[in-house]
Parts: sequence; structure tokens; C-alpha cells
Amino acid sequence: MQTLIGQIDRIIYQNNGFFIAALKGGDKISSHYYESDVDNLKDAAITLKGSWEEHAQYGRTFKAQSLIVNQNELFFFLNRVVKGFTKKLTASLIEKYGTEGLIDILDNDCERLLEIKGMNEKRLLKLSSGWKQFRSMRALGEFLAPYGVTPALLRLIAGALKEVKDPIETIKHNPYGLMRINGIGFKKADEIALNMGLRADDERRIQAAMEYTLSEYCDSEGNSCIEKNALFTKLDLLVALGDQRTYEEALDDRLREGSITLLPSSKLSPTRIYEAETLLIEQFKRRGKNTHEPLSDDLRAFCEAHALTLGEQQFSALELINRGAGLILLVGYAGTGKSTTAKALLDLLSSRHEPSLIMTCALSGIASQRIRERSGYQSSTIQSLLVRFESHDTMPFQVILIDEASMINSMLFARLMAKIDRDATVIIVGDDAQLPPIGAGSPLSDAIALNLAPTVMLTQIYRQSPDQAIALIANEVRKGIIPNYQESYEDFTFLSVDLPNRYALKNSLTATEFEEVLKTHSHNTLAAIADVTLKYLLQSREKLESKQIREYLSAFQVISPMRGNALGVDNLNLLLQSYFNPNPKKKVKTLKGEFGLHDKVVHTKNENLPSTTPEEFKEGNDPSERRIFNGMCGLIFRLDEEEELCYVYYPNEELIVHYKYDQISDYLSLSYALSVHKVQGMEYERVVMVMSFSHHIMLNTKLLYTALTRAKKHCIVVGESGAFESACRRLEHSKRSTVMQELALTKG
Repeated sequence: MQTLIGQIDRIIYQNNGFFIAALKGGDKISSHYYESDVDNLKDAAITLKGSWEEHAQYGRTFKAQSLIVNQNELFFFLNRVVKGFTKKLTASLIEKYGTEGLIDILDNDCERLLEIKGMNEKRLLKLSSGWKQFRSMRALGEFLAPYGVTPALLRLIAGALKEVKDPIETIKHNPYGLMRINGIGFKKADEIALNMGLRADDERRIQAAMEYTLSEYCDSEGNSCIEKNALFTKLDLLVALGDQRTYEEALDDRLREGSITLLPSSKLSPTRIYEAETLLIEQFKRRGKNTHEPLSDDLRAFCEAHALTLGEQQFSALELINRGAGLILLVGYAGTGKSTTAKALLDLLSSRHEPSLIMTCALSGIASQRIRERSGYQSSTIQSLLVRFESHDTMPFQVILIDEASMINSMLFARLMAKIDRDATVIIVGDDAQLPPIGAGSPLSDAIALNLAPTVMLTQIYRQSPDQAIALIANEVRKGIIPNYQESYEDFTFLSVDLPNRYALKNSLTATEFEEVLKTHSHNTLAAIADVTLKYLLQSREKLESKQIREYLSAFQVISPMRGNALGVDNLNLLLQSYFNPNPKKKVKTLKGEFGLHDKVVHTKNENLPSTTPEEFKEGNDPSERRIFNGMCGLIFRLDEEEELCYVYYPNEELIVHYKYDQISDYLSLSYALSVHKVQGMEYERVVMVMSFSHHIMLNTKLLYTALTRAKKHCIVVGESGAFESACRRLEHSKRSTVMQELALTKG
């Protein structure tokens, strides 16, 4: 192993702690650095141990196995890593207390630093926090480095365990606890555990593998139960023991402890999901049989008085509620008047109940806002309602309308139904032609199929003019029919960017040549998306400049089936950011790239974070912890470089969330482009949908139907006509295996 000493001149490339840099003398080096941001190494004198290699892009490069900063380590940390500490102040701290003395103070008695001139509580808090993070990261890094943990993974683990008293002992006790960290699955935790010396048949390993297998099959694939043989087959793919007896013993342990439930059909279900779906069956059946006193003696007169013109199907929903039904399922496809019918039902119920006793709710903030605007009744997100009434047995409402119910998985649906007053009237509104919920179960579809409650199906499409075609096109897609999508419509445009003779080219060209053709085609598709963006960019910016934040966020949205490849969400966001926010006044560099002032963002995890209402923020109140939910879309409206805080305003939730700079990568992504799954329940003025054979694995009728129906005024599909037609032909019939279905079959 060779040694190289030098001073870093510039950072050429960096990603997740790995970097390539040029030294002052011109030599290039590559290494990992995770004790602070790589940028802090600029101008630092370093000693490297490693060897020279020929890098494909950068030429002769010294590949370092270790990196040491050649100066007082404490001086380097305080001066480079903790912003606000000048060289003069850092030097005076070390001169006054000595290196070891200052380390002791930082570890045990930070308050003493208030003796230093220029020190204040604010600066001290930053120093103390930074020091703890530095010490924890270093100790954790030294412990985990021999087990194959990369710097990027170390950052993830350190961030997740920052509140744990002794993270190293916690990992030693059970390394599979790392699976609880978002971004670390069984395979990575297993690699670390085996490197630490755990046996392949260790009980903790089998238990973790079984938990992971069930979680993937249920939460990720959407099922809520599994055949035992299928479970063992999937389990063996992970642990490769080939030992049926060991798997049986592990399953028996899980059954005895109650984390897994055996169904009458002999299928297995995680107990938490089993209990949720059995509760839903009971709730739907009981509430569906509930009856209240009739509301109106003359429904026709009621409709006339409220200027309601309802079709036969819509009127039948009113009749059900009028007769006193305690629960109805109002199911309708795009353009069939669900919102009109829902408002009519609420107006009818308001003849008996005060508006304060009527609540509407939906999974997303945009859907909640939309139903508030269309119905005129109060609304909330489901998660916010559950948090608000967490300490109550039930919510104080006599009417609950649940919108976009096809999006709600079993666990969340059960939590909501359990909180609704026993005698309340419940209206469940949904469209089961859309994508199924993210997470286990498909409660709305199951309730319809199993006839668990009175159901009204709305199928008649209402059009305001012959030139409006979104609803018609979407419903033909739903049925597997290729619509007349290339004609001219007021609200729908197909912008063709085709690759002629795709299959002939694939067969006649080499793999490398065909790859170049695909790259060119992707570039052409991106150029077409850019042209559409430019057409509507000014309108969007005007909304932002006039501080109509909610309207700006929902004015123009690009959606794509997948995250990866050139036409995926991640690359599209970089392209669109350069148009919507090319020169932000401030920006912050993160592991996910740069985020600028006024960037559109989406929150990506359910987490408790410091936040304020806009009024609290204006008054300068301290933030309080609130639950911030995956899928919330907002705008970065302030970057505080001194405090290293990013403030995001979420208009639909009326919240301002305070993110530390080092939290941005964990919780935020750009949202100029979003996946189709992410926009379920959303509605935008204009939607641009990317349609490409590169997304073929994801293309089907449910995905396309969901994408098309996100547009309120105009849907623009950009891409290959063949891919669009292929999606129309590919009827999505994938049926989830659920506890609700299994129990109905065994009882029926």
C-alpha cells in the first residue's frame, strides 16, 4: 500500500460520500469521506493510503483506502464543519482549553464555552449538536466499516439511530433491527449480520427473514395473506437453508406469539392486517344494516328546491340515504357525477344534522381540498383526523364522507372506521378502476365484490360539451378499448413522438446501435416535453409571483410510470427544475442533488417533524411536532443558511414544515414530475403524461386510466402511440389475495 500526501484543490465529483478530487500538484485521487460534507475537504492537507489505478474517465488516479486530515483534527472540524466558527474563534478555544480539555468540555460541559467572547446560546447549541453528530458518526463508522457498510449507508443508519442511547450496542444485540430503517431491507441487514459473525441458521435471522418476506408480499405487493408453501419458498430464496423443519419451527413461534394468524383456509396473514380486515368486514356489514329515520317525505321536491338535476343512478343513492341507510358505497367512473351526487347526499343529510357534525375526508391534501370546494362542507385528510382525535374513542361527527376510497389500504381504512361514531352515517366514495391502494388489501373492491354494504354504481358519463373527451377516453381505456385518442379535443391531446419500425430496427441493429437509437428517441421525447412545458410556463410562474401557491402547485404536472431511466421521474425533475426554477436566489446541495428557493417538492415519508401554521410562523412561535405524511406537495419558500433550515409550505394542509439541511435528502424530492402512483387522488389543471415502451412493464389499463383522470382541464400525452395502445390492451386483472376474500369464501 502506497502513501500520498497533498492538498485538495477542487472536488471533481461526489456522490454519497465517495468523491474524486484534484490535488494542488495536479494528481487526481478517489476516496470516501463521511465525517462531514465532502466540500469541507477543499484546501485541506491530507494523507492518503492506497494505490494508483487507471480510471476510465479521469485517467491516472490514486485510489485511497484511508484518508487523514493533516492538521489539528478538532481545529479542522470546528472551523470547516460547524458553520459560524472562524479560524480565530476556533484557535482561541483550543488555546484556552487545549485539545483534550476542549474535547472533554464538548463531551460533558458545553455550557462552559459561554465564557468565550463571541459565544452565545444559539452558537453553542449548533456546536453542541454538531459535535454529538460528529462523535456518534465516527464511533459508528469505526464499528460498522469492517462489515461492508458504505459511507452513504452509514449516514442513513446514523440518522435513523440518532435518538438511540447506544446505537452500537443496539446493532450488536440484533443487527436485523436495521431493517426498520427506511432504505435498508433484509438483504443489506443480513449482509452486515453475517459479516458480524452471526450463524446462517441463527433464530434472529430466520425471524427477520420471515418478517421481511411477509412484509414484501403484503405491504409491497398488496396482498394480506399467503399460502404456507409460498411463504417458505420465498423465505428460502432469502436464507438458502433448504430446511423445512427450521422454517416450520420459526412459523410455529410466530403463531404462538401472535404476530402471524392462521386463517380457516390455512393461509397465513400478519396479525395486524388480519385484525384490520376482520374489523372492516364487521364494520361494513353492521353499518350497512343500520337504519335511521327517513329524511324527506318528497325527494323530488327536495331536488327541485336545491336545483338538483340528477340521473336515475344518482337519484337511487339519494333514495338509499333518505330511507335511512347507515352506510352506502358510491362507486363511479370518471365523469359519472360522483362529486355532484356526494354533495346532494350531504345536503340531504344536512336537513337533520348541523354542518359542524358533517365531515368529509380523503387520503391526500389535494383531494381533501377539492371535496371541500365542491361540496361546501368541512374536510380534512384522513391522517390528520386520526391524529386530531387520537385520544378520543370516536370522532364527534354524525356524517362522514370518505372520498377517493379506492386509494385506502386495509390498515388505514380500519383505523378510520374504528374511530367513526357507531350511529353515524357513512358515505364511501370511490372509483375501483383506478390503481389499487399502496399497501396491503383492497377494501373498497372487496366490499363491492362481497356485497358487504348497499352499493350504488354510477356508469352514465356526463359531458359539458362534445369537445371534452377525457372521461370518454378514460372509460374506453378502462374497458380495454383503444379510443380515438389522436383526434382533436378541447381537453385531450396526444403528442406523438414515435420510433418508426422499432422492432425491425431492434432486429437489424446491434445492441449498441439500437441503444443509441433509443437514446436519441428519449432525447426527442424530452424535447417535446420541454416544448409543452414552455407553452404553459408563464401561466404557472404568474401564479407563483402572485403568491397563489396552491394554484401554482396544481397548475401543471408531469407524470411518468417509473422513477428510473431517461423518461422517468428523477431525470424529468432535473429537466423541469431547469425551466421552472433555473436561477434560485438560494440553494442547498444534498445527497439527492440541489434544492432551490421556490422549488416544488413532495414529502416522501410519514414522520413527526417540527412545523407551524402560517399564522404561528408569522408570529414567530416555536414549532411543534406534527405528523407529516408521505405524498404532501409543497413549495420551498425560505432557506436559512445560517441556521441551516429549509422551510416548506404545504398549502393544502396549511402547514409550514421546518427541515434541517441534513434532513432534506431523507424527506424531500422534487415534484415537477411525479409517478402515477404518487398522484393518485390528486387533480391538476394540466397533466403531461409520458408514454414510452421503456416503461412497458408498468403499462396497463388501471395505470393509464388513473393518469388520464388526474387532469381537470387538459391532459397531454407525449410519446409513442404504440405504447399507448399497448397499455389500452393490457387489462389489469391482477387480483390481490386478501383476508376479506378468504373469510368470505370459508363462510360462504
